[in-house]
Amino acid sequence: MPSTVPLVDLSPWFAGTSEGRAEVAAQIDSALRESGFLLVTGHGIPDDLRHRTRELAREFFALPEDVKQRYAVTVGGRGWLPPGVEANGYAEGTETPPDLKESYSAGADFGVGDAEIDGFWFQPNVWPDEVPGLAETATEYMRRMRALSDHLLEICAAALGLAESHFTRHTAHPTYTFNINWYPPMTHVGAPEPEQFRIGPHTDFGTVTVLDRQAGVGGLQVYTDGGWADAPFHPDAFTVNIGDLMARWTGDRWRSTRHRVLPPAASAPDEDLVSLIFFYETDHDARITSLAPPLGKRTYPEVIAADYLREKLDAITVTQ
Repeated sequence: MPSTVPLVDLSPWFAGTSEGRAEVAAQIDSALRESGFLLVTGHGIPDDLRHRTRELAREFFALPEDVKQRYAVTVGGRGWLPPGVEANGYAEGTETPPDLKESYSAGADFGVGDAEIDGFWFQPNVWPDEVPGLAETATEYMRRMRALSDHLLEICAAALGLAESHFTRHTAHPTYTFNINWYPPMTHVGAPEPEQFRIGPHTDFGTVTVLDRQAGVGGLQVYTDGGWADAPFHPDAFTVNIGDLMARWTGDRWRSTRHRVLPPAASAPDEDLVSLIFFYETDHDARITSLAPPLGKRTYPEVIAADYLREKLDAITVTQ
């Protein structure tokens, strides 16, 4: 099945001409209405930052298991998510085997001064002593991803004919998560169980997800028009999609689209991939109110962002 994920060049938006900005905004609106996914170039993120982050992460994942175990956490924590702690298919109510991946997780760590809120949403980041440079590089990557995500939210607002600050006025002190996912080869994890994936079918939870991925046989698929299709790949592009919170915010004008990462394939038993995934949300206490028709299609009850997202995260956690 052919993919419907379009490629959008953001450079006319940053160039600042009214015609260029309007064209980019229109392309974003069309992509999010029809697919929920798009590829973006012209984003201004240096290639060397992307490559260096991935290289340092690979150094961590190559460490012995007992060393990585010192940094072990579960979903929502800061550090190493070992194999077996996460099953994204659970978010859809499907009891799948655990996802075939390991992750290193970081995120927003400058708290709001409330111990209960800070203890979950703004935990201190933990970095492995064994990989010098990962802390500095990943922190810079997150800084650049937050800025890009805010730009994307400004474009989203313009696409709806709203003030550019319509969404970003709720991201003054946002929560966000940066997951570096390692998808080990079949030679490492063995043959997958039935219905086991590198990441099981799910939708994302927040506003905008910015993904830097590698092409592979066991790679990303997107569900559109009744079937699964391989997501297109462009070496210079980020893959961008919106999550459930943004779909709700726009009254389902835009799609939070199901996707999955295929298991390692017997045809490529040595293939391993590293993905850099930035999940952007909002201020923890943001009140999310649906856009009314005609912009939106339906009106949802208002939700508090942190309450809504916490419930979603709890759903994908595998209880040991």
